[in-house]
Amino acid sequence: VRLGAEETIWAAADVLRRWIERYGVPLALYTDWKNVYVREPTEKELLRGEDMPVTQFGAMCRRLGGRSAGASCAEGRGRVERNHGTESGRLVQKLRRRKIATHESANAFLEEEYLPEHNRRFAIHATSAEDFHTKSPGKRALDDAFRLEEERTIYTDWVVRYQSRFFQVERNGRQHTAAKSKVRVCEWEDGRIEIRYRGERVACREIEQRPVAKVPAAVKRRSHTPAPPPQEHPWRKGYRNMRASKAQA
Repeated sequence: VRLGAEETIWAAADVLRRWIERYGVPLALYTDWKNVYVREPTEKELLRGEDMPVTQFGAMCRRLGGRSAGASCAEGRGRVERNHGTESGRLVQKLRRRKIATHESANAFLEEEYLPEHNRRFAIHATSAEDFHTKSPGKRALDDAFRLEEERTIYTDWVVRYQSRFFQVERNGRQHTAAKSKVRVCEWEDGRIEIRYRGERVACREIEQRPVAKVPAAVKRRSHTPAPPPQEHPWRKGYRNMRASKAQA
């Protein structure tokens, strides 16, 4: 249990990571229907037959080998909500008496005092001793799993746009990622950005704006309005003869 300013993707990821570091990776998570965990499919996803799209939180769970599912049992949700209502009333009073006013102090109080006392009084032993957790991966694997990931297309000038930001893809030796290729933009909580193509990291640098395309001089000349033909041009002679015929008629 952790307290934060709001229930964001990174707040949820922080709780899950702390749980994994202590107990291991759960085989499945039973969540509520907030957009952080479950979202409605878009029209394009429905046309592709994707009635249960994966959220960023769900993708994190998959990379770790688990899965998340929205709670579908009304009795279970009600039981959890009633317990949360009781605990929030008690917890707020205890925080107020201790004059705790920051998230950091509140989380320290939860871990050191409140939760141990709560578990001692209300914990119920599981009916089965089997542990449905897998071994926690290393720190590097956890760092890589807890990221946001979105698909983007490389423009013809080898620029990738992400969240109103521009990233110039750089040449890697003699090879260059093909323009109009689909890449994955990965973002971590600390703001670090990576672009990956077929699972491999692509060298890139952030730029303030897209570069202006340079038009060759020959193309510029061809784009101008052509000069009018000279007086002796056959087109002009034909036009004058046509005018003269009309005047005689």
